Amino acid sequence: MAFGRSSRKKSFVEPVTLKILVAGGFGVGKTTLVGAVSEIRPLRTEEILSEAGRPVDDLHGVETKTTTTVAMDFGRITLREDLVLYLFGTPGQDRFWFLWDELAQGALGAVVLADTRRLEDSFAAIDYFERRGIPFTVAVNCFEGAQRFPAESVRGALDLDPEVELLMCDARDRESVKNVLVAVVEHALVLADRSHAAAAT
Repeated sequence: MAFGRSSRKKSFVEPVTLKILVAGGFGVGKTTLVGAVSEIRPLRTEEILSEAGRPVDDLHGVETKTTTTVAMDFGRITLREDLVLYLFGTPGQDRFWFLWDELAQGALGAVVLADTRRLEDSFAAIDYFERRGIPFTVAVNCFEGAQRFPAESVRGALDLDPEVELLMCDARDRESVKNVLVAVVEHALVLADRSHAAAAT
């Protein structure tokens, strides 16, 4: 009996699943980023912005925004046959911050999405991940019409540690977002290996 290539069964590889958070200020593009890269229909918890919320939601710079995430965005992407990422987009407004601790449980790392027109909106997310020791990468969402700045200028303005990677991205573009996610995973795994090596000595 001949055993040709067609008779060989491909061995099944159980993929490793990792949890990544997508955080940042209100209206920075988190929902867009998750939707651009997810291979499943993203779960979204968006609500229409109401007049009642205007006193507490800062719409400066995002005046045309009509919806807001009130719980989370969820998506999934397979980076390799053996590696799947679950993406959890956090709500941007301060009044929904009580959800962050729940969403952060079990996260390997995070993307802090930034807008150069409102960099100050990124500080809260950066501080959050620094305080909790969650590895993160900063991705500057290059909005149309927004002024472009050198990466080092943005890094200085955000006062990032040298080990934190900063990338320019387009949250609407799948390949651009994939590059950001790969950077987050690689950064988190390097830090994990370093921590394990230190614990073993």
